[in-house]
Amino acid sequence: MTEEKQVHKIEFFVDGTKYETDKKHMSGLEIKTTAGVEGNYQLFLEEEGDKADRPISDADTVTLEGHIKHFFAVPPATFGRGEHE
Repeated sequence: MTEEKQVHKIEFFVDGTKYETDKKHMSGLEIKTTAGVEGNYQLFLEEEGDKADRPISDADTVTLEGHIKHFFAVPPATFGRGEHE
């Protein structure tokens, strides 16, 4: 008889949508890929309390264990561009 290994799913949110993974750690790129976020968007981790939200680069690794993580994606900045360029 084979023993089935029960995999604990870890939940996280990106832009309010829930995702699940069996990974305890994911890179910013893996999170964006899982959530279908455009590659040129910046990912941020919402911090608790008064702490500033933390930017997550594609290469950064985030621990998903512990409290449920909430991320949001921001399109690339277009500061300084005029309407008629």
